[in-house]
Amino acid sequence: MKILIADDSRVMRQIVTRTLRQAGFDGHDLVEAADGAQAAAMADSEKPDLIISDWNMPEMTGIDVLRKLRAAGNNVKFGFVTSECTDEMKSAAESAGSAFFIVKPFTAEQFDEVFSPILG
Repeated sequence: MKILIADDSRVMRQIVTRTLRQAGFDGHDLVEAADGAQAAAMADSEKPDLIISDWNMPEMTGIDVLRKLRAAGNNVKFGFVTSECTDEMKSAAESAGSAFFIVKPFTAEQFDEVFSPILG
C-alpha cells in the first residue's frame, strides 16, 4: 500500500515513519507532503491508499485537505495525527469522513491498534 504522510515538520514526518515501522508496517510505500496544498495535490498524483495528516499546516489545513478530497469524490482512507485535540476538531474530522484521530505524542501500540484494520 502507498501511504502519504502530510506534516509541515520534517522531523514529525520522520517520527510517523519510524513509528509505522515499529508498529510492524514497514513494507509500505511512503511518500511525504510538507504542507496541505502539497498533500491535496499528491493525493491526486500519487493515489495513496492512506493519508496520515497533521491538522495545522501552511497553505491548507488537514481538515481542508480532507474536505477538498471528499468534495472531489476521493474516498481515500484519511486520518489525523495531531497535537491539538478538541471535541470540535474530532467532530469536524468525523463528519468530514476521517477514519481516525491520533493525538501526539503517540506510541507504536496506538499505531498498531489504529492501522491494523486499515493496513492488514
